[in-house]
Amino acid sequence: QVQLVESGGGLVQPGGSLRLSCTASGSIFPIIAMGWYRQAPGKQRDLVAQITNGGSTNYADSVKGRFTVSRDNGKNTVYLQMNSLKPEDTATYYCNMDAVFRSYWGQGTLVTVSS
Repeated sequence: QVQLVESGGGLVQPGGSLRLSCTASGSIFPIIAMGWYRQAPGKQRDLVAQITNGGSTNYADSVKGRFTVSRDNGKNTVYLQMNSLKPEDTATYYCNMDAVFRSYWGQGTLVTVSS
């Protein structure tokens, strides 16, 4: 039984920052990659940022230069540092872990960017 638990979401003003954390627990198979997706109302769930087991990163064009994904392998934790937040960043953010046999998802944490 694998669980991914996110934290760090909330309300922030435009231009502000948040750091999301996601920690995996349970029986975890070898991890291929961990990352973050987001989904706004009426829209598709899209990749925000991803980091592979080799340390390479991928970012959506809309967040490049503003968001940074990192990980702590010893803690099975992935982070998303979000700076210069915009109202269009408002969404539910989901932690994702790609393991050898399947993918796992967190419950999601809501990020609201509004004044």
